[in-house]
Amino acid sequence: MLPNIDINLLNSFIIIAETGNFTHAAKRVGRTQSALSLQIKKLEESLECLLFDRTERKIKLTEKGEIFLNYARRMVHLYWEAVSQIQEPDIEGEISIGTHEDFATHYLPAILSAFREHHPRVYLNVECKLTLNLIEEFDQGKFDLILVKRDPQSPARGRKVWREPLIWVGADYHDVEDPLSLVLSPQPCIYRTSAIKALNEAQKPWRVTFTSPSLAGRIAAVKAGLGVTVLPKNMLPEGVHAIGQQAKLPELPDIEVALIKRDGISKASEMLARHITQSLEGIGSRG
Repeated sequence: MLPNIDINLLNSFIIIAETGNFTHAAKRVGRTQSALSLQIKKLEESLECLLFDRTERKIKLTEKGEIFLNYARRMVHLYWEAVSQIQEPDIEGEISIGTHEDFATHYLPAILSAFREHHPRVYLNVECKLTLNLIEEFDQGKFDLILVKRDPQSPARGRKVWREPLIWVGADYHDVEDPLSLVLSPQPCIYRTSAIKALNEAQKPWRVTFTSPSLAGRIAAVKAGLGVTVLPKNMLPEGVHAIGQQAKLPELPDIEVALIKRDGISKASEMLARHITQSLEGIGSRG
């Protein structure tokens, strides 16, 4: 019998082939490295062949892996094309999306790229801002959709599409100081609020040494040893690592991301909202 291959296995295989690294691929798809390895093992067992040469530091496709990659890309493309043609064959328009930077740089590019590829007549305008600013401008009618960070215990608005633990993050060589040096976003920021609240409750001395609204700026400051910061667990860039346990820092709460839609949005916007929700729920259920 021919193997029954899940479309998610094909997606993971393609991304690993493109990155040449299980760690980078795992971050891109929002899964753990071990979960991704199990997926590829399952795919190789289904096909009864090795797809990757793992003898070197940077994994490479085997000869059969190279052959299968072309077919995998075509199968995934045809899958999305078929779904798009059945659900919304004539979708078009312009969509304004607001999101916070860390989520936009980690998860959204691949999700939006897949949507745009299969709906070429839809134009996306994406802006990255702090959550409070996103909500204010959304209420003023600027955005069709926004993705905002929130405390799971706060009054619900919109639909939860993601939940993830927050962790303390430092440079690979950084020694934790007392008082604790913090690299944070300016207020209002849920990461900043969570960090300071946890430290105060633990009676841990702290001081803010670097403030930036830019994720890239904060990560650069952390890598330079100016302090520690707070990030979602699965959004760690290279050069930093989790330090909470070794530094005996207090535990941090989970963070939620909610999708909020404006009333009366277009079919294109409704389609994108559904695509984002299903994609993120799919990543969460696979991770």
